[in-house]
Amino acid sequence: MTTQELYSKRARVWVRDPEVVWKGGELTKDYKEGDKELAIELEDGTAVTLKIKNKDELPPLRNPDILIGENDLTSLSYLHEPAVLFNLQERFTRSNAIYTYCGIVLVAINPYEELPLYGEDVIQAYHGQDMGAMDPHIFAVAEEAFKRMSRFEQDQSIIVSGESGAGKTVSAKYAMRYFASVGGTAETQVEKKVLASNPIMEAIGNAKTTRNDNSSRFGKFIEIAFNKIHHIVGANMRTYLLEKSRVVFQASEERNYHIFYQLCAACNLPELQNLRLAHPDMFFYTQQGEAPTVDGIDDSQQFLDLRDAMSLLNFSNEQQKYIFQVIGAVLHFGNVEIVPEKHESSKIESDNENLPIVCDLLGVEEAQMKKWLCNRKIVTVREVLTKPLTHSMATFSRDALSKRIYAEVFNWIVQHINKMVIPTEKVLNFIGVLDIYGFEMFEVNSFEQFCINYANEKLQQQFTQHVFKLEQEEYVREQIEWSFIDFYDNQPCIDMIENKLGILDLLDEECMLPKGSDDNWCQKLYDKHTGKKHFSKPRTSRTSFVVHHFADKVEYQSEGFVEKNRDQVNDEHLNILRASQYEFIANLFKQPAEPVDLNKGKSAQVKPLRGVSKGHKTFKKSVGSQFRDSLRYLMSKLNMTTPHYVRCIKPNDFKKAFDYEPKRAVEQLRACGVLETIRISAAGYPSRWTYPEFFTRYRVLMKPKDVNRNDVRGTSEKTLQKLISDPDKYQFGKTKIFFRAGQVAYLEKLRADKLRAACILMQKTVRCWVQWRKYQRIRNSTIIIQKYARGLLARRLVKYMRRTSAATCIQRRWKGYHQRQKYLHIRKAIVTIQSYTRGMYGRQRYTVILREARATTIQRYARGWMARKRHRKVLKAIILLQCCVRRMRARRELKQLKIEARSVEHHRKVQKGMENKIITLTQKIEEMKEKSVKAKEQEVTIQKLNSQVIVLEKTQVEAKEATKRANEAETEIERLRRELGEVTQHRDKLATDLENIRRQSEEASKDHEAESAKLKEDLTEKENQMKEQQVQMEERMKEEVAAIRQETAKEIEEERSRHQKLLQDYNRMEQRCENLKEDMLALQSAPPGAPPRSRAIRTDSNEENESGYGTLSTSTTEDAENIEREIMGEELASMDMSVFLKLQQRVRTLEKEKKQLQDLMDKNEDNNKNIASTTANELQVTNNQLQSLKEENASLKGDLAARINDLVTLRASLQGGSGEDEPMAILTKQLAALNEENEKHRKEVLKLKTELANSGKVINNNKDVGINTDVDLLPDLSPEVEEMSKDGGLQMAYKSLKMTNHLFAALSASQSSLQDTVHKYGSLAQTHNDMQVGQIILEKEIEALKKNHEHEVQQLREEMDKLRQDNERQQEIIGQNLQLTPEARVNQVAQHEISRLTNENLDLLEQNEYLEKHVKKLKKQLKAAYKRVTQSQHESISSAAPSITSEASSMVSNSMAPIPHNHVNEAQHPSHSPLLRHKEYQILGMLEYQPHDEQRFIKSIITDFQPKHAEGHLPGLPAYVIFMCIRHADYMNDDRKVKSLLAGVINGIKKTVKKHFEDFEYVSFWLTNTIRLLHILKQYSGEENFSNQNSDRQNEHCLRNFDLSEYRQVMNDLGVHIYQMMVRIIENKIQPMIVPSMLESDSAGLTTNKPTGLRGRSASVSEDYETRHVSIDSLIKQLAAYLQVMSKHGMDPELTKQVIKQCFYLVTASTINNILLRKDMCHWSKGVQIRYNMSELEEWLRSTRMYDMGMEETLEPLVQVAQLLQVKKRTVDDVDLICETCTKLTVTQIVKILNLYTPDEYEKRTEVSFIRKVQARLHKRPDPRRETQLLIDAKHTFSVVFPYNPSSVLVTEINVPDSFSLQFLRKM
Repeated sequence: MTTQELYSKRARVWVRDPEVVWKGGELTKDYKEGDKELAIELEDGTAVTLKIKNKDELPPLRNPDILIGENDLTSLSYLHEPAVLFNLQERFTRSNAIYTYCGIVLVAINPYEELPLYGEDVIQAYHGQDMGAMDPHIFAVAEEAFKRMSRFEQDQSIIVSGESGAGKTVSAKYAMRYFASVGGTAETQVEKKVLASNPIMEAIGNAKTTRNDNSSRFGKFIEIAFNKIHHIVGANMRTYLLEKSRVVFQASEERNYHIFYQLCAACNLPELQNLRLAHPDMFFYTQQGEAPTVDGIDDSQQFLDLRDAMSLLNFSNEQQKYIFQVIGAVLHFGNVEIVPEKHESSKIESDNENLPIVCDLLGVEEAQMKKWLCNRKIVTVREVLTKPLTHSMATFSRDALSKRIYAEVFNWIVQHINKMVIPTEKVLNFIGVLDIYGFEMFEVNSFEQFCINYANEKLQQQFTQHVFKLEQEEYVREQIEWSFIDFYDNQPCIDMIENKLGILDLLDEECMLPKGSDDNWCQKLYDKHTGKKHFSKPRTSRTSFVVHHFADKVEYQSEGFVEKNRDQVNDEHLNILRASQYEFIANLFKQPAEPVDLNKGKSAQVKPLRGVSKGHKTFKKSVGSQFRDSLRYLMSKLNMTTPHYVRCIKPNDFKKAFDYEPKRAVEQLRACGVLETIRISAAGYPSRWTYPEFFTRYRVLMKPKDVNRNDVRGTSEKTLQKLISDPDKYQFGKTKIFFRAGQVAYLEKLRADKLRAACILMQKTVRCWVQWRKYQRIRNSTIIIQKYARGLLARRLVKYMRRTSAATCIQRRWKGYHQRQKYLHIRKAIVTIQSYTRGMYGRQRYTVILREARATTIQRYARGWMARKRHRKVLKAIILLQCCVRRMRARRELKQLKIEARSVEHHRKVQKGMENKIITLTQKIEEMKEKSVKAKEQEVTIQKLNSQVIVLEKTQVEAKEATKRANEAETEIERLRRELGEVTQHRDKLATDLENIRRQSEEASKDHEAESAKLKEDLTEKENQMKEQQVQMEERMKEEVAAIRQETAKEIEEERSRHQKLLQDYNRMEQRCENLKEDMLALQSAPPGAPPRSRAIRTDSNEENESGYGTLSTSTTEDAENIEREIMGEELASMDMSVFLKLQQRVRTLEKEKKQLQDLMDKNEDNNKNIASTTANELQVTNNQLQSLKEENASLKGDLAARINDLVTLRASLQGGSGEDEPMAILTKQLAALNEENEKHRKEVLKLKTELANSGKVINNNKDVGINTDVDLLPDLSPEVEEMSKDGGLQMAYKSLKMTNHLFAALSASQSSLQDTVHKYGSLAQTHNDMQVGQIILEKEIEALKKNHEHEVQQLREEMDKLRQDNERQQEIIGQNLQLTPEARVNQVAQHEISRLTNENLDLLEQNEYLEKHVKKLKKQLKAAYKRVTQSQHESISSAAPSITSEASSMVSNSMAPIPHNHVNEAQHPSHSPLLRHKEYQILGMLEYQPHDEQRFIKSIITDFQPKHAEGHLPGLPAYVIFMCIRHADYMNDDRKVKSLLAGVINGIKKTVKKHFEDFEYVSFWLTNTIRLLHILKQYSGEENFSNQNSDRQNEHCLRNFDLSEYRQVMNDLGVHIYQMMVRIIENKIQPMIVPSMLESDSAGLTTNKPTGLRGRSASVSEDYETRHVSIDSLIKQLAAYLQVMSKHGMDPELTKQVIKQCFYLVTASTINNILLRKDMCHWSKGVQIRYNMSELEEWLRSTRMYDMGMEETLEPLVQVAQLLQVKKRTVDDVDLICETCTKLTVTQIVKILNLYTPDEYEKRTEVSFIRKVQARLHKRPDPRRETQLLIDAKHTFSVVFPYNPSSVLVTEINVPDSFSLQFLRKM
């Protein structure tokens, strides 16, 4: 390829132009070697002649149209300045694309307009994407840095540079916002603090310049720290070279730092009144620029945002106050006027009002400041002199001090921010964001521009080396041959600046001299550096010098270099500030203990000089030296990271939106190093195409015989070698082909020529075809005319022939008819004769055949008999012969077997047979083992059943034992009778025994009396101790409570006094304010433009965003919202006395409402107390009865003593020789009397138990059943019972009853044993029983007292904790109030009071609402119970009441004490047995389980259940099983069981789906069963709107006792949760498949037009084969799999449609969002491909019967996008068509697609005017807010609804499969 071939006719070139830098044109004739002129026709039609001397001066060639508008500048074929400039212009002006890649650099052009490119949806769209997969964006660079950090664990950095106004700060802000979004955590919220630093730094470090309204006047490097899970854990900020000179001077149309104007705008706020600020024009430091305001910026609002950010970063109110004081003092410092005096001195007038304000704000002495502002101290060897300063020197000293004060505040704020965002855990990696000034060159360049350009020299060196490194790495990775690329090295320039005797070193040397000056320093520069390559001396000036930077030559004026480098402030000024009465200000200027450590993130600011000691003088580092050191540290930090570059370009100087000035752009492109990147790329192989891309694009240039689709690389290599002869023009890499600059353009030219030749051939063929068609039309016309003429003649001939033929036909027909009739008559006669003849012959033949057949039969039977007889005879003979032969052979074989039995082979065969038998037996043993295992399992089940049977048979055992005891008693009586006879016979022996017994009893009685007395004394002593301890404890607790109450009352009184004092202060301040207003009105001194005085109270945005979930009703919520709106309205109004009175009126209204609610609650409590008193009376009666029983017990003891006396009398009578039968008769009578008394006491105990049970029954019947009870009293009984349960009343009653039972059991035991012991032990039994009973009573009483004491102590402790918490909260509020201003205190107190009353009001409303709901629930249960009772018509009320009463009593007993399950069944089953027998048909379809099996049931049916077990069964079978268990609990009226079961089911489903949250089958299965259970609960709820669709049999199965509407709501919410989880599973699966299948796969057979253009991003490009080879069939297959699973589980069709609709919405949203963010997707062929894929999806929907209007609406936006890509874009009709068609797309989306639209080959580009017409037409749409939306929310989820779908299945027909493992359930 030669130059002559490239510069041929119609070749497009670039020509230099002084206005637009470069203009495009075409050669009008071919270039030949040796030509000195080129004839060029420009784009505007102008013909020019370009003179050239040699080939090097030929104009640059233009790139082909296919490469215009590329995302990456390095993918251009011709890489030079005009190509880069034109590509950026095309993208910026035509496509409104502000971002463009240039290799590893992102070029960002400031649009000067808000664009919808930075929302959360855009962040999510770029998150996880490869860098080249989407259009260029700052988020793509941030994602690349984040991905590299997380993937390779390497530190990253993003370097943002550009001149002022180019958008550096905004780009850095968006990068940090991206990191905060993708790396933020809800726990720490560190990212919010990092972002909150932006408004603070913008306020104190940004200012308005002529080029930018928000220009950063300092450089900063922010390190965002990440932990090992890549979450933000902290940050660190370093600042560089703050422009301090702006504090004291601003150019025209510029402003000082924003903070000054924000303070002036908010000067009317109460907390800023002490600053005494006014309009900015009133201050010298803010009026010089004569631009106090900025269009579109509200300084007062910005100040409020600044306060919010400071609060978020933990700036205390005191710190904020001092910061604003110092900044306000700087403003007043500028107004301190210094006037000149004679003798070169100066002074400050005494009437200057600003100096006292400055001293007051800084807390320093006015006299000292006034003195040392006009004088300075000179220290000599012997004395200290005071030298007056001239006016200029004093003014300079004042400004230097102002700059120093502002710089110290700036540094302190940066340090504080770093402390607040310091990492709280271990940092793994960080991403640094460097926002630094770009290369600057003004008319007057001073020290600041020198430092800035020096920094850019360092950054450019690092950038160039990094780009070169990446280029070489790419060549090595692709294994191609390469040579060293020569690039510009600016190291000599850097050495000239920073090395020894360099510019900075000479400047520091001059600063150290006492009389160092700028002129001397400049002269030294001339002497040392003149003649160097990067330094030159201006011709006309001796006070300036020129440095040849990488971007351009810059002339610096040396004036001010020395002073700015020194940055010296008088020590006297610093000493005055160090002595400030404010500690904050004194610490700002505190002398450092050690030099500045650059590692701590401080900006490179100059610290003050230390005090001068005697004989020694120390020097601090100069500004230049500090900046050089900090820059070195920054470079070392950047070199340890992987850098990413963002170059910001300012398109024009007038801030016009999308206005591109090529001259300004090319200057910045040269300065920021973009063109250097292009030059390095162009020096190597800039164009890089993969082998498939090359094959697809240039297949037209290949010969058919060379094409091998299986070997794309080989085909490409052969083709390229034939097309380009010079092998140096390309290189074959591993995966790519590398081209030199211009080679792709040459290939495009060849391709265009080939296609042009093909087009000519096609045109020739088409024209031939057109002429041939024309000839064919003429010929066909002639033939048609001839055809019609000939047809006329033919028709006439046919008419004649038809008539002749008709006559002939008539004759023929008549003759034929006549002959036919004659023939038929003859034929009929012949047939009749033949039929009769044939019949006669047939009958004769039949007779003969019949006779022959019968004779044959007779012969057959006879012959058969004879043959069988002969056969039997022969067979008998044969059998006899066989038997003889077989006997003979058997004998022979037996003999042979005997011989073989003795051989080895026989043993082997036998052993082999035994082995087979052993194997068979082993198999049988294994089978027996399996059977035994099953048998053991059955035995375990049988054992469990036996254990239950054993438990149930305990009652029988006890009955048998009772019978056995009765028999033993009878036996004992018989024995006593026998002994009585023996006593008669042995009277003498009995007397002796009685004497021994008396003696032993006397001794035992003495011992027991002593022991009893001792026990009584111990008991008395313990009771006294307990009483004393109880009294002491009560007194101590009373004293502590009284002390706490007194202390609380005292604090409340103090708070009330403070409140009143605050009100007085408020009134006094209000009066002062009114006086000031009157004075101001009188003086009329207020500025006309000053804003009105207003004050607003802001609430924290975090508190506004956070809200809880309450349980209020709608009306309550509305009231709360009304109160909140009223409070907010009152806060936003001015807080005068009238508003305060309104607040008080509102407080009184709320208190009145509170009092009304309190009265209502008191009334309800009184009703409850009445019922409680009734129950208490009954319990009192019971206690009285217990007391009487105790007394009777005492009397019984007396009777026992009397019996002992009788025994003594009996003994005396026996000794006296009384009758034989008299003692025994007396003893028998006494025993009978004891038995009678025992029986009486037993009856009384039973009566007492019955009365207690009846009292419980009354309460429970009133609560649950409601028979013979007033309905209105029911709501009051339930809270009372609950209150008694909470207070422990029922438990205490039960404990007392239990203790009584124990006492009487002991008494009964003692009485039953009396008969056995009376004749043996006498009085010993009575004493032993007394001691046993007393001991039991003492133990029970002591235990009860301990428990009561512990309960009271616990209650008192809880009350103390509550009081302590309230006290701490009050103290905290008081402490906060003390920190506020008087007015703010009043506001805070009023707001706190309103909040407190509002909370109390809401609590009362909640309690009232809860009581109302409880009343409704009880009434509903009462009605259900009453209805159930009335339906039992066959039973009388008297028979129904006991069963219900017994049921209630069993429930009361269950609630009072834990009773074993078998006892519960024994108590419940008898009461229900009549009902079960009567309604036996109603309980079918129920499943019963024991309470201890509930967890087992939930585990089997939910937790451990696998969906595959439900295959082949009824869909939703687990839901039916659960409902059948619920029915049984409802039938048993077991509220606890119903609640426990439903709660367990809900929690089990939640745990299961949470455990399998990524398993679609599990989630789908349980969504189906949850919704089915919800429908079943509705279907069988008994509500009319649900039951009207049931059959009569289904209505019989409805729930009777419980209203489960609340649980239905919980089920509905659970279904929504599971549905959303299932949608997320589907989204996570199909999200990566959408873009490859819908946009990237070539399903329609269309090929892409050009390659992706990626270069230098191999680390970020994904090589996932599965993702790259996903087609629309893969997506449909995945959706079909989901649909199959849902259908298999029996999901409702409507719910399935909602799931599929959500999937298609995701497909639509993801596809459209990708199109909107990818320019390579916006062309005609892509629209065809989308339409093809859409048709495939619609066909699948129709095949599955899912297609409806909802699906069509969901897919409609994507259809319209495809139509927009395919429609013509030329005329006004096309505009109308687009506006009428794209109704579902927003204006922003339509314009974005039109801007991104890339024409295919031979298609013209869309004109900008056409886009503007479309945009103008679309702006008429009614909803402008919606039309600004760019991306569709892909995370949006449609609100799911579960349409009611009743089941036709009867629960009575459902059987539980064995695979469910629910054998423990019993079907009723």
